[in-house]
Amino acid sequence: MLIKCRECELQVSDMAAFCPHCGCPVTSRQKKKRKKKGIRTSDRMRLPNGFGQISMIKDRNLRNPYRAMVSVGKTDTGRPVCKLLKPQAYFPTYNDAYAALLEYNRNPYDLEPGKTVKDVFEEWSEKYYLKLKNYSSVRAVETAWSYCSSVYNMRIVDLRARHIKACMEIGTIIIGGKPKTPSAAMKNKIKSLFNLMLDYAYEYEMVERNYARTFKLNDETIKEIQTVKKEHIPFTNEEISILWEHVDDKYSVDLVLIQCYSGWRPQELGLIELENVDIEQWIFIGGMKTEAGTNRIVPIHSKIRPLVLKRYNEAKELGSRYIFNYADSDRHDNSIKLTYNRYTKIFNRIKEEIGLNLNHRPHDGRKHFVTKAKEYGVDEYAIKYIVGHKILDITEKVYTARETSWLAKEIEKIK
Repeated sequence: MLIKCRECELQVSDMAAFCPHCGCPVTSRQKKKRKKKGIRTSDRMRLPNGFGQISMIKDRNLRNPYRAMVSVGKTDTGRPVCKLLKPQAYFPTYNDAYAALLEYNRNPYDLEPGKTVKDVFEEWSEKYYLKLKNYSSVRAVETAWSYCSSVYNMRIVDLRARHIKACMEIGTIIIGGKPKTPSAAMKNKIKSLFNLMLDYAYEYEMVERNYARTFKLNDETIKEIQTVKKEHIPFTNEEISILWEHVDDKYSVDLVLIQCYSGWRPQELGLIELENVDIEQWIFIGGMKTEAGTNRIVPIHSKIRPLVLKRYNEAKELGSRYIFNYADSDRHDNSIKLTYNRYTKIFNRIKEEIGLNLNHRPHDGRKHFVTKAKEYGVDEYAIKYIVGHKILDITEKVYTARETSWLAKEIEKIK
């Protein structure tokens, strides 16, 4: 670049030390640095969503200042999650970094090939459990997961439909020293678990496809589930009399009778907290599963009040948070929590020992309550309030305030 000599005002190179015309030193040396030719960052096109990121590390004298990062998912708020491109993440020029990202997106490969099915389950379940309303639902997921030990250490990217089906068909757990395989209902729960977990994995780009949703339950399993659902039968008057005869000499017969006169689901019985039992007004507060079933008020029928009071005092002595507990001597741990599995164990033992119909199932006490309530003319809406069924009548649901005394009067119709 030519500039004027400050002495002779003739043109001289800005790189010269002296003017060639007059010998005057070129002290100005205001050599304006030429900008390197190239594409300015602001002139570059924005990379497509999900393509990755390229950033220049400034203020450091690096040979490879351009860093390439790959999009591997999104946060709960929708922000992209990026990780360094492997095996090389730093490049001397922007174009080199772009070329590497372009090659990766043409043929993506695993940046973390070691993530297992168990890793994904723990990551997914931690978030999923926050959405569940009670421990019983959490325990149902944990039970289904316990049948899937064969895939715990498998890479999530290698999981296929055949592996999920194997968990459903031949997955095994040990209960009381004996192996147990999934029932039809449990097969459905295992499939639901993988449906949701792999939905999560797909959303966060851990897998390319949700293989749990590529197949349906077979007809035999569906038929078995439907058969089980239809098998709920009420107790006969003779069976109710037998239960009352053994209420003092057979452990937990009182639980079956309480269910028959209140309509609780088996798992709901174990979740009724002591503070939600009012022995002055004689009411329970509890419930689960649906909006209509949660935190509902159930009057305590006069016939079972002595049984409830006995359980109430027992819970206080045990220091339990819940009114109904499992304090049987044959339990295998120190926990006294009444779970669905423990109630089922109690129920099956009772029906065998005192000669009840062996086709009875743990929900039959609830079925018995509804049947007898209708038989004795209990108000239709009272039944729905008590058992937690959805009320479709908008007027009844929104505008009618039902008092506890009315519900108590209706439930006492049952003899």
